[in-house]
Amino acid sequence: RGGRDTGTEAMGRPGRAAARPRLVAVGGGKGGVGKTFVASNLATCLASEGHSVIAVDGDLEGANLHTALGVSAPRASLADYVAQREEDVSKLVVETPFAQLGLIAATQAHLGAAQPAHFRRVRLIQQLRALEADFVVVDLGAGMSHATLDYFLAADDAVLVLTPEPTSVENAYGFLRAAFYRRMHLTLTSAIVRKLIAQAMDQRNEHGIRTPLDLVREVESRDPREAQRFLQALRGLRPRLVVNEVSSAEEIKLGFAVKSVCLKYFGMEAEYLGYVNRDVSARRAVVSRRPLVVAQAGSDAAVYLERIARKLASTPS
Repeated sequence: RGGRDTGTEAMGRPGRAAARPRLVAVGGGKGGVGKTFVASNLATCLASEGHSVIAVDGDLEGANLHTALGVSAPRASLADYVAQREEDVSKLVVETPFAQLGLIAATQAHLGAAQPAHFRRVRLIQQLRALEADFVVVDLGAGMSHATLDYFLAADDAVLVLTPEPTSVENAYGFLRAAFYRRMHLTLTSAIVRKLIAQAMDQRNEHGIRTPLDLVREVESRDPREAQRFLQALRGLRPRLVVNEVSSAEEIKLGFAVKSVCLKYFGMEAEYLGYVNRDVSARRAVVSRRPLVVAQAGSDAAVYLERIARKLASTPS
């Protein structure tokens, strides 16, 4: 999966919407790791190569993707879908300053009930997959709510952003653990196994289940058929890692370390998409309300973001 940088040609055939857009979700365990920064720049990179892209702000509690893309707060937003004022999500797309890049903002949300109920989340994901675009890039909110996890799990490309800080790494593992259990809960049908999963989420459970792989073994002993469904669902969970704000060769290695832990602890195959170095240009770009790849196109961080976008686009659907 996207193991090499093949240059601009790897971006695919631009300028023509795919039969179904690639759904890319950009998430992470904690705020401040640069999810919106990465999402806005990846969306802009893909659009600059001629792909039709729609960026979606999934953070209804703290919407700021529109600001990162230099768009004044739109009146129409995902909040209209949540409040059932608009059922057609395609009507919420607004223009951005960049060719081939549209935006569904998340402004003016009702903070008492910001996220849609589960059945409407399912319908929202279906509508996002029906948009006329090559890529739909969803910027997720911080935390591990069911809404955030559901968008992450539904994506064709689930991108996890972290920084080389102990709190960020710890939260990234927590996010992956929550995504693992959420996937299992939604996939498995046996009442006994679902109860076991609920118990396993308490790390001090009486069954001695401490890791997701412990849970796999416990399910196998109780219901071999469900164990097969379990393993199938696990194979579909393939996070793609981006380490942001790297400042040393040692910090670059973090992505490989997390990938190794994912396999050992969760039994899931992760991919290290790449890293973005710490760059003062990034701060200037945020202040200027423009993506870094536009505001400081020649900067080191912009070059690394372009490489990640190419690798993302070169992955077979």
